[in-house]
Amino acid sequence: MSISSALNASVAGLRVNATRLATISDNIANSATFGYKRSAIDFSSQVIKQQQNSYSAGGVSASVFRDVQAQGSLIGTGSSTDLAVAGRGLIPVTDEAGTTQLASARSLSLTSTGSFSADQNGFLRTSGGAFLLGWEADTNGNIINVSRDSGAGLVPINVNINQFVAAPTTTIDLGVNLPADATNSGSTGDPFTLPIEYFDNLGRSQTLTLDFTPQIPASGSSNQWSVSVLDSATIPAAPIASFDIEFDTSVSNGGSILNITNTTGTTYDPVTGTLVANAASGPIDLFVGRINDSAGLTQLAGPFSPNAVTKNGAPIGNLNAVEIDNRGFLEAIYDTGFRRVLYQIPVADVPNLNGLTPLADQGFAVSQSSGDLYFWDSGTGPVGVTTGFSLMESTTDVAAELTDLIETQRAYSSNATVVQTVDEILQETSNLGR
Repeated sequence: MSISSALNASVAGLRVNATRLATISDNIANSATFGYKRSAIDFSSQVIKQQQNSYSAGGVSASVFRDVQAQGSLIGTGSSTDLAVAGRGLIPVTDEAGTTQLASARSLSLTSTGSFSADQNGFLRTSGGAFLLGWEADTNGNIINVSRDSGAGLVPINVNINQFVAAPTTTIDLGVNLPADATNSGSTGDPFTLPIEYFDNLGRSQTLTLDFTPQIPASGSSNQWSVSVLDSATIPAAPIASFDIEFDTSVSNGGSILNITNTTGTTYDPVTGTLVANAASGPIDLFVGRINDSAGLTQLAGPFSPNAVTKNGAPIGNLNAVEIDNRGFLEAIYDTGFRRVLYQIPVADVPNLNGLTPLADQGFAVSQSSGDLYFWDSGTGPVGVTTGFSLMESTTDVAAELTDLIETQRAYSSNATVVQTVDEILQETSNLGR
């Protein structure tokens, strides 16, 4: 009957407004919680089949969700490992048990921001126990063979294992000019010596010495040189590679390499312009230049000038700090000035962010409502940019919540009044039979 439906509708109104009051309370309580996504509630009217000449109230129902796609303001901090996503997307994290478990057994959750710091074991974690996950880089700082539709390739980020590092030298670029007059007949034929420091696999400083000896003809100019490479780590010292080089004197390619011959202990690759010197610590690629190219070794009418000799590698260094850039790369910075990419932190996305299941400590889990997970590189596709030295503020607007609180209080009181009125009417009805 209509009176009973009025009572049921008002009780439903009390129930949903009590739920709304709980969400408002939670939002206000977490207005200063970094990374908190406000709880939102939607009311839906309930309609039941009506009979002729009467009306039955259907009442109201409520659905509660976290507004995960809402973006809080970013504030700057003094910590390089304070991390937030500026835009759509979330950061992958796990719990403490996940630091020792296989990827298949590790729990995976997502968060929009976190103040991460290294614990006693070197793992980056928040005070709430969320451990940062990322893809591990190889020794060259490259990220390869990663799974983007699952957390299979993610590992807990640990900076303690990289406390000390030595990066061996694997490439040396020779930007050197050899004096053209040195190959003229009547020249002294004295060699030009170029020592180059390099670093072996243990971070020790070693020296490659290149001797450039001009070939002196009986007349004219040969434009040819003999080059030997010595390694200080080889005992006794002996050439580990040698080759002859001839330079072009044509109008179009004067001063560039014409050909390289008589290679010993090495092979010249004309495509890459490199020779391989087998040093004691391993092979080192020497870039001498391509045929008819101005880069690398040249022979011009000028002095012996090693003006662009560069190499990779670094001596052993102590870890000073780690930083996360806007590409999601976590770099270690050593006291030698050497920087090395250790991990890449991806940005996770799902089709329906508001369908994620909320967890404690501002975490979220993938659900059937959220859709399948996908990991993007920072700043690509639909996702935002990872931002270090930053935290995301709560999405709660306290002023709006207080307004909703007043509306909820009035709605609750009004529904309570209806319940009291229906109760009085039912009492009057029962008294009619006495």
